[in-house]
Amino acid sequence: MTDDRVDFASMLASRLCHDLLSPVGAFANGLELLADEQDAEMRVRVFDLLEQSARTSANKLKFFRLAFGSAGGFGDAVPPDEAKAAIEGIMADRPIELNWMIADEPLPKPAVKIILNLALILVDALVRGGRLDIGCEKAGEGIEIALHAEAERILVDADVERLLSEGEGAAAMTSRTAPAALVQAVAAQNGGTVMLARETPTSLLVGAVLKGARQTLR
Repeated sequence: MTDDRVDFASMLASRLCHDLLSPVGAFANGLELLADEQDAEMRVRVFDLLEQSARTSANKLKFFRLAFGSAGGFGDAVPPDEAKAAIEGIMADRPIELNWMIADEPLPKPAVKIILNLALILVDALVRGGRLDIGCEKAGEGIEIALHAEAERILVDADVERLLSEGEGAAAMTSRTAPAALVQAVAAQNGGTVMLARETPTSLLVGAVLKGARQTLR
């Protein structure tokens, strides 16, 4: 295994741990409060905190299982509603309108990985909410994936944007850039390409074309 692959795996693990630290930490804090709290009303609030933290942790784990892991149990393809539910889970209470434009037929795992990792990048970028359009369809011998974000402010890390538009090696590997690097790696593995276009200051389009994953679409 090369040093680059070790660094890549380490950065993905760091990203997962970073995103899970807050809800898991809140859960632990809630248990400590519950052990000492005697006020009935306050205990109800603590239980609400525990429920929210558990739900957030479960949603993030479900998302990362599909986005970073092998998504075992789904075979070669994943039902689109699983991908949609995973994305909705990481949006939490953020005011993002999701416009899902993908048919019901199963999606190849490589396509799902790209959709979820691009969605993760754009959800992070929509810090004040906005609209997120997600589409995926067969195109000739391949699959076209497109995600469009629109909002008053779209804040994408400069290194993430560089990795998506210029390819692997265009920016340093960090826990923040790891999802973008994974998108490039999965696209390359499936004979595809990744694109990014800033249409206006309030509009961003990202996507990919895969040539080697079409056989799992019917």
